[in-house]
Amino acid sequence: MPPHGVVPRFRGNGVIEFEPHVYRDPGEGEVLLAIGANAICGSDRHQYVNGSPIVPGHEVAGVVVAAGDGTSVALGTRGVAYLMDYCGACRSCGVGATNQCLAKRGDVGLTVDGGYGPFVLTHETNFFQVDDDTTLPEATLLLDVMGTSGHALRRAERVRDDIESIYIAGAGPIGLGLLVMARIRYGDDLPIHVSDVSPWRLEFAESFGVKAVDATDTRTIENLRPDLAFDSSGRGSARQLAISALGKRGALICVGHGEDLTLNVSRDLIAPERAVLGSEYFRYDEMAENLRLLGAHRALLSRVITHVLPVEELPSAFELFLSGKKTGKVVITQESAT
Repeated sequence: MPPHGVVPRFRGNGVIEFEPHVYRDPGEGEVLLAIGANAICGSDRHQYVNGSPIVPGHEVAGVVVAAGDGTSVALGTRGVAYLMDYCGACRSCGVGATNQCLAKRGDVGLTVDGGYGPFVLTHETNFFQVDDDTTLPEATLLLDVMGTSGHALRRAERVRDDIESIYIAGAGPIGLGLLVMARIRYGDDLPIHVSDVSPWRLEFAESFGVKAVDATDTRTIENLRPDLAFDSSGRGSARQLAISALGKRGALICVGHGEDLTLNVSRDLIAPERAVLGSEYFRYDEMAENLRLLGAHRALLSRVITHVLPVEELPSAFELFLSGKKTGKVVITQESAT
């Protein structure tokens, strides 16, 4: 009998209703995960507001409960699902750039059913096993919090190898991920400034040993002159402020999807030899190192998770998270895999 369960349906306008759903059995090269945890992401806002034909949720952690032909993973194996169902054969995949796959088969939680339901079907190549010391809520940190943030730092290092200061626009989950991954990567003495409009988020960011700046205090931000600036907010105004604040040879890395950036090429780029980079998700092959870092810095990284709530409370969890006031990362759990 195919697996079945009750799934949340995002109807639009913030309405989430639960209804029965039947999943197909895994096909060639696929595994079926019983979901234990899925973290809420700011990009879920679009589905929350506009509705979704599939079950959302792309920060997936669970347990393999069924596997199709051609797979080798053992039933009962715990791990996470990589968002992008990469082909493994295109030019990008050939050099490890799975986040830039030219022939994706789908995106978990965006084009195929995701982790707010009880199960997820994905290819075994997209599954990454975690160790027994890592809980499934903690495992979700390997994805957007550590994966996306760590990849952005590596992108920045391609154009700047003498990093002495960092500015982060936005103290949401990705901004928090950037600050903790920067602390791990560059040490406690590197000056890091983080801006936001939420007093609670600024105070929370400061608890990680960084300097908080009100995002409306443009004069202070413009005087920072950081080597690297990261925009995790997706707001055009934040990006404009970040590019104007950069020091010479500085780099702006845009991590949050959203609004535009306008450049005066001579003033903003050529004369100061600045760079502007995009950073999209992360490479599958970066997860092994991030799992090692999670084991070595578990207490620091786990602090990014401020709320763990059962799937039955998903509607109120979204209201809490999207209020943008008093949450870091919010993780939704299910009993079937925990």
